[in-house]
Amino acid sequence: MKQFKMYTTLAYYDKFADFMADENINSTDFIITNEFLYNQFVKPLNPACESVFIEAYGNGEPTTDMVDQIKTKIPAGVNRLIAVGGGSVLDIAKMCSLHVSSNRTEDLFDLDPNAEKPTRIYDVYAIPTTCGTGSEVTNACAVELSSLHTKRGLNNDLMFAAKSVLIPELISGLPYRFFATSSIDALIHAAESFLSPKACPHSELFSKEAIRMIMDGYLYIIAHGKDSWADKAQQFLIASNFAGMAFCSAGCAAVHALSYPLGGGYHIPHGEANQLVFSPVFRRYKEKQPVGKINQLEALLGECLNVAPEDALDAAFELFDKVQPRKPLREYGISDSEFEGFTDGVIAGQQRLLGNNYVELTRQDILDIYQSVY
Repeated sequence: MKQFKMYTTLAYYDKFADFMADENINSTDFIITNEFLYNQFVKPLNPACESVFIEAYGNGEPTTDMVDQIKTKIPAGVNRLIAVGGGSVLDIAKMCSLHVSSNRTEDLFDLDPNAEKPTRIYDVYAIPTTCGTGSEVTNACAVELSSLHTKRGLNNDLMFAAKSVLIPELISGLPYRFFATSSIDALIHAAESFLSPKACPHSELFSKEAIRMIMDGYLYIIAHGKDSWADKAQQFLIASNFAGMAFCSAGCAAVHALSYPLGGGYHIPHGEANQLVFSPVFRRYKEKQPVGKINQLEALLGECLNVAPEDALDAAFELFDKVQPRKPLREYGISDSEFEGFTDGVIAGQQRLLGNNYVELTRQDILDIYQSVY
């Protein structure tokens, strides 16, 4: 069976202040954000609600310990969590919205087949400030499990945001590096979901349009310089949203699975970690099954880049590396002696993602992919 999921309400605003006024943000709300975003967009409005800054509880990708601490800061009487931030902020808010009797975030994850089923105790209003995660329209989150020191994803329909709010003002001031790593993440969401065996006509529609919009934006940046990306801020924000709608139903796959040891163990930003393995995963797909749906992806990329389909993957990955150059894994302090452990951890813990692969990757395939970017 294939299905398409979309449960949230989408709202569009030019200004964050308009959102705050329309929604009558008050003492029954609680804002989860970063301090720099709070100071720039929230503080000038003197909101009648309390807030928390996630960086006060740890740096880098979120951990379950961080989420547990943030939960204790939510006052009694709160009905809505207003999440203003990137993927980490949105995912933390989603996890805070769910409750189990132990009140431990780790107990939300499928570590025990007899685990208690969570309930939703807060509505989340998700407001992205990057153009990559798509978390505002998905039922998914990702977090490092503190007890296992490994990153794990969770899907639960209770985590769909009650409202997803797109405000281009919030992303137009992003530093270029954060724009680049988040937008490549959105592109990977779109490409992986397009090739997924769970893809359906509706998810493919959003995947393809996201790819077209991001590729168009990247070509604009190459022609006009890095700072010009802000000219396309709304386009990138909507493309990220489209990609989120696609992978919410069709799923992400090996690129995300292989990136998790890099993000969890070495705290490499999520989009950057994904880009490190994006090219070798898709090249291995092409090598193992050269005739199939990947030809449709090649045709789409070729159309975007005005090259022949057989040259499209090479041209696309060359473009991505111009937008955001990659570094080899060794420059992150990673030893090739760790690749065996990475591979076995991915196979043991990421079947949720590996089941969405275009073609099955063997243990040796995964080892080869890590080695190729060392």
